[in-house]
Amino acid sequence: MRIHPPIADQERLADLMARMGQAEFIAVDTEFIRENSYWPELCLIQVATAEEAAVIDPLAEGLDLAPFLDLLGKDDLLKVMHAGSQDIEIFFNLTGRVPQPLFDTQVAAMALGLGEQASYAHLVAHFTGHAIDKGARFTDWARRPLSDRQLQYAIGDVTHLAELFPRMLDALRKSGRGAWLDEEMARLVDPANYRVDPETAWQRLKLPGRKPEVLGRLKALAAWREREAMDKNVPRGRIAKDETLLDLAAHPPATQAELARVRGLSPAWQTNAIGQRLMAALAAAAPFVPEEPVREPRPGLSTNAALVADLLKLLLKIRAKEAGVAPRLLARSEEMEALAAGVREGLPILEGWRRELFGEDALALVEGRLGFVIENGRVRMLPAADLRPAAAPAPAEAPRRGDDGAARPPRRRARPTRAEG
Repeated sequence: MRIHPPIADQERLADLMARMGQAEFIAVDTEFIRENSYWPELCLIQVATAEEAAVIDPLAEGLDLAPFLDLLGKDDLLKVMHAGSQDIEIFFNLTGRVPQPLFDTQVAAMALGLGEQASYAHLVAHFTGHAIDKGARFTDWARRPLSDRQLQYAIGDVTHLAELFPRMLDALRKSGRGAWLDEEMARLVDPANYRVDPETAWQRLKLPGRKPEVLGRLKALAAWREREAMDKNVPRGRIAKDETLLDLAAHPPATQAELARVRGLSPAWQTNAIGQRLMAALAAAAPFVPEEPVREPRPGLSTNAALVADLLKLLLKIRAKEAGVAPRLLARSEEMEALAAGVREGLPILEGWRRELFGEDALALVEGRLGFVIENGRVRMLPAADLRPAAAPAPAEAPRRGDDGAARPPRRRARPTRAEG
């Protein structure tokens, strides 16, 4: 594979993207930092095909990333990533689009039974035998110039990925499980995962009970914090910690001056503009009752249904191990809890290959047609009819004993006389 020097000028970027656009796939990775910002700062882009690879410096003066972003937008070019959600977030923020079609090697590893969150180093070692040096992973990618070690580490992420992808694809074809990934890939490329909506920010918080007034204030405060963090490009925790929002929602200050006594807020907020906006958010808050998600019934599960859900999770472990697939690819916790609570429509575990591999048995367990048995220390599943204990034999008649304590034969039943007959 040809490794190009780092690309920091427009002509070389355009030439490389024109060539890569003719390939069957392109492996993509990024390096970024976001410890001190709300939005991730893109510091490096790595790209590779089966023939060539390069790093692109998005911080190079005057470099326009349009040729690369246009390449990501090609619907006839497969993009290969590993655990790509954060990379996708960056590209979505830049373009408003999610790169498609997409192949994520971490998701593919689930179908091959290699774990739910298989590391990149593990997959590379498993399929290629190469060991990856991760020593440069936590370096300052925004500092220039980049060291040779940083560049070697960065380019290795996509050269190994370009070698890894065809081997994983071949393994999936041989296993017949390629179609199993469709739903997971669809979830990964859903733009809703990457849109920032301050009005839904409250969903990240642990709800303090069910009082509509408190929840309404918390929803308003979470949206206020999200907008402040976005506008200032700082982590949301720099604006206010979660526990501070919960305290404000439960015990709202009557005046802005009282903000000076709130733990976690600066005393300056009693007079400044951000304190004014906080108080305005509280004043505008309306009572709020969140709708219970159809597929997340855990808060309302009866004790019995919760126990059934736990049994379904045990069944999932058994079936996933037997099939050699990651459990999360078969079913999610909220789906099993919904099934235990009586939901029968719209559940992925009751459709297609998931129903065949897990859903039918899950239904049988919930409906009492299947149960667990332990044989030789191993858990097995059996039809409920086979689990019913056999009728107990009639108890043997106790032996008679004589006056001397010696056993006597049991009494024989006398035959009926002719008169009795």
